[in-house]
Amino acid sequence: MRVAVLGLGRMGAAIAQRLRSAGHELAVWNRSPQAAAPFADAGASVLARPAAAWERAEVAITMLADDAAVSAVTLDDGTGLLAGPVPTGRVLIDMSTISPAASARIAAAAARCGTGYLRAPVSGNPSVVLAGNLGIIVSGEREAYARCRPMLEDIGPKLFYLGDGEQARVAKLALNLMIGGTTQLLAEALVLGERGGITREQLLEVVAGSAIGSPYVDYKRQALIDGDYSSTFTARLLHKDLTLALEAAHSASVPLPATALVQQLVQSCIAQGWGELDLAVLVPALERAAGGEPQIRE
Repeated sequence: MRVAVLGLGRMGAAIAQRLRSAGHELAVWNRSPQAAAPFADAGASVLARPAAAWERAEVAITMLADDAAVSAVTLDDGTGLLAGPVPTGRVLIDMSTISPAASARIAAAAARCGTGYLRAPVSGNPSVVLAGNLGIIVSGEREAYARCRPMLEDIGPKLFYLGDGEQARVAKLALNLMIGGTTQLLAEALVLGERGGITREQLLEVVAGSAIGSPYVDYKRQALIDGDYSSTFTARLLHKDLTLALEAAHSASVPLPATALVQQLVQSCIAQGWGELDLAVLVPALERAAGGEPQIRE
């Protein structure tokens, strides 16, 4: 399949690598052109502007930071993917984590252009993508999903199709609020345990073998033992996603008290200069709140 990937940050670059390795004909675009150079060297076409994707590809995948970035790449006059005529049969797949409201505006523009549109946010980080273990949560037109499914499976094998609207957006925000809440609870358990004479390694072994053990706890286990907060998912990005979850909940008249608290705790981490570190800096933030002086490896 001819595929364009727009947005070559850590996640977008990993997705593009998976597609290239699977034999898809690849075109790429990034706001900072230097990120496209390795793909150009490997034979990919480099696009001068987002809308040029439709000249090179049947499917355009966007993987960008936030509502504003996705809206700019899809809707901006003259350059956006959906700002002018789109050839018949094209499909836009947005894999970013953005709000249901912004996604609905993009869906309306895609409908006006006669373009298929899939919401396909992901569960995983770049190493998970490259290992071939990514989870992809999808909603949108079923025909477009059926057509693109084999290509999506080349990116990640775990696909969850939830419906024809914004369901994938809501599901991704629900997952991320659980990640934030779980991380805060881990912080509380670890700091309490250490004050009681239990090492992190000991307590995490107990947690892993208990009813509340999970793949997420296992995944974070060694980094927490080592005090390694180099980022797999930054505190700043988590704050953005928790804000989106609270906005979606407000629109749906759903109270999210625990999420609101965790959002404020993550904001405190950002204020301490830890916004670009891993979201697990909730642990040293609690250590400091408890009167300690945490050691942070970056």
